[in-house]
Amino acid sequence: MSLAPHEQFSEILKRTKRPVIVLKATPTVDDFTAAFCLRAFLNTLEKPCEIVTVGGAAPASLKFLSTYTDVKNDFSNINALSIRINTDRIKVNGLTYAIDGRDLVVTITPKTGAWKNNDARIACNDYAYDLIIAIGTPNRISLGEIHNKYADFFLRTPIVVIDHAPENEQFGAINIVDLSATSTSETCFELLNRIDVSAIDATIATTLFAGMMSKTKSFRSPNVTPKTLDVAQKLMEAGAEREKIVEHLYRTRSVETLRLWGRALARLKSDESIGLVWTLVTRQDFISAGSSIDMLPDVIDELFSTSPAAKVAAIIFETSDGHISAYLHANHPHDSLTLGSPFHPVGAQEMSQLFLTESDIVSAEKNLISHLKKALQS
Repeated sequence: MSLAPHEQFSEILKRTKRPVIVLKATPTVDDFTAAFCLRAFLNTLEKPCEIVTVGGAAPASLKFLSTYTDVKNDFSNINALSIRINTDRIKVNGLTYAIDGRDLVVTITPKTGAWKNNDARIACNDYAYDLIIAIGTPNRISLGEIHNKYADFFLRTPIVVIDHAPENEQFGAINIVDLSATSTSETCFELLNRIDVSAIDATIATTLFAGMMSKTKSFRSPNVTPKTLDVAQKLMEAGAEREKIVEHLYRTRSVETLRLWGRALARLKSDESIGLVWTLVTRQDFISAGSSIDMLPDVIDELFSTSPAAKVAAIIFETSDGHISAYLHANHPHDSLTLGSPFHPVGAQEMSQLFLTESDIVSAEKNLISHLKKALQS
């Protein structure tokens, strides 16, 4: 009799020594809280774990969580290159290295005699991580550039997928995708509840509750189910600090975030007939507000709260290197990946990042919004 997914996950955790958690290129608060929760659980099992996403750091609004940790935008020391020298015939006298253009030149001198080509062997060591846990990631493409950059690593390393979205392609060796859940944090609760209910202490409960609150707009979104409310109640009973979550997620905003909001909302445009809102954020806006791109998801939330009838929101922005990009957020039944398909979207149906080719932000706005209007009208 085959094992259930949570049992398979429990078994593979017994064998793994160095797991790594990866998130899609456009991670949400829910993705981060699920990752923080799982990392904390793995720490109790003495399984050191890092979180990696090209989407940047977790929102500053989550720093109140005891499980908060720095998130990396790339893998560090993923493997090493070994040079093996056969010293049976000739002994080593010395070793030096130098940089020659783009090349690293390693020179090994013999005490006597001369090396032959077959005296040296070059090999790549095993990867530093032996398990990939993909949280809130619908497919490999949604991981962004790290998947292409480390294609061999993703091919050779077992993957566990944890998600709730129906569009998830279940590309893992183990797939824990709960379609009845309204958030990935809720999926993580059910997973831990089955593996070890005692792991859900007040710290974990607060982390998961924060993710569920964010994903469901404080349990007001139309897809909230009695099951979701039951999980929320269990988390409250486990010690989730609801008022603390509300204070940090909704009542406390940094001055830098408020400045960025002001600049974005001052340029707010909309087409109510198709439920579309959009705005622009320039490089100068980021500099003047003292803010960064990782604050833009908060701006998207503000766009929707300012325009309750909006179904699709776009923020077109300039990156620090002068390129033009956009975040596209779509509420059901719309799909940001489908809507943004001509612009090489990376992310998920709910939110994706688009890459625009125009050299100035005004031209990029004209092209993108014209396309979105046509797509939504059709």
